Amino acid sequence: MGLADFTDKGCRVGGQVLRAFCLLLLVVISQVFFPVAFFPVANAADAPLVAKGYKMAGDATKMRIVMDFDREPDIRWFLLRGPNRLVIDLANTRFAIDAKDLKPRGLVKGVRLGELGEGVSRLILTGKGPFAVDKLDVLKNEDGTGYRLAVDMSAASEREFDAALANQALTTGSTVSTDKGGRVGTGPVSNPGHRFTVVIDPGHGGIDGGAEGLNGTIEKNVTLAFATELRDKLAAAGRYDVFMTRDTDEYLRLDDRVRIARQHEADLLISIHADTISVKGIRGATVYTVSDKASDPEAQALADRENLSDQFAGMVIKNDNKEVTDILIDLIRRETHTFSMSFAHTLVGQLSTSVGLINNPQRSAGFKVLKAPDVPSVLVELGYLSNAKDEAQLLDAEWRGKAAQSITNAVALFASARTGAGTGG
Repeated sequence: MGLADFTDKGCRVGGQVLRAFCLLLLVVISQVFFPVAFFPVANAADAPLVAKGYKMAGDATKMRIVMDFDREPDIRWFLLRGPNRLVIDLANTRFAIDAKDLKPRGLVKGVRLGELGEGVSRLILTGKGPFAVDKLDVLKNEDGTGYRLAVDMSAASEREFDAALANQALTTGSTVSTDKGGRVGTGPVSNPGHRFTVVIDPGHGGIDGGAEGLNGTIEKNVTLAFATELRDKLAAAGRYDVFMTRDTDEYLRLDDRVRIARQHEADLLISIHADTISVKGIRGATVYTVSDKASDPEAQALADRENLSDQFAGMVIKNDNKEVTDILIDLIRRETHTFSMSFAHTLVGQLSTSVGLINNPQRSAGFKVLKAPDVPSVLVELGYLSNAKDEAQLLDAEWRGKAAQSITNAVALFASARTGAGTGG
């Protein structure tokens, strides 16, 4: 082999080495400055979903919870009791939610969330007593930016919650929700063993003392004393289940009073009050039912005063979502209103034989405490603490006994009518 051949071969080998070196150098430079070009991107579907927003609106009788996601979530949900809880499991989800948005309110008294491990995160909603999951849906946002989980809850009885648990156990032990949504239970079920149930609501309580009489009598004390006597008379009849929204000096929001009535499956709610009035000389008992429009200016003024109870203890109710806030008014059923009017008429008739009544004693106004959509309800103003004679009567045990007996007689007539129509105990 000549020198020329050797030199030519060396050049070829040297050129190959040089090219290889240049290629390697190019790869190194590319990895440093353009790493994406040489490493495959992870599948976006493998990245955790992000729960990026959480909202609650409503009150102690009905709530809506909405959680936003950047992609469609895979959800599994079920109920637990002791306490009553809704548990929502979310696959491959990371929470990016402001802690202040999780503050409990209304029907929800506790919100917890976190990661369980193995790619599952969990949201737990603890109810203020038993509740129903009216609807649970995963919906695509109209603007195409992501998805949202929407949960509608409402106060329910222990029986209804137990029925939902039983239905859950008979199916898969839990409910899987896709974008088509799902439900627990099918609403109220028949309850042959249900006795006619009365819930008595002593107005005001705790920091909310209510009206004050000319001689210092406090409304919250009068209403509790009278409600206790009425409860005992109704219980002695042996025909009813009787509950009170409060039996101590306790502050209760108006929607909590409605919630208690619904959770007891009340057939009748009687709210007891003893207000004051600026018009001199007016005295006597009055029976109110709910309406969107007050029957007279005095009834409207009374409703406005009573509805302000929720401002005590700093609990001012804001209309975060008018649609949800007004749902109690929207859901008032004609049948329920008819029953309320019927009982009010019967009650006025019974009270007229034993205690003094105001002129035009059957009135109506927009009382929040009377707005349970499925519980016939009345508010009884026993008298006016602004009138010295009424104040003295309200403190008189004999007068209270007569008034309580008249209400007991009216309940008996109403319950018999309901039972005869197949709607009561």
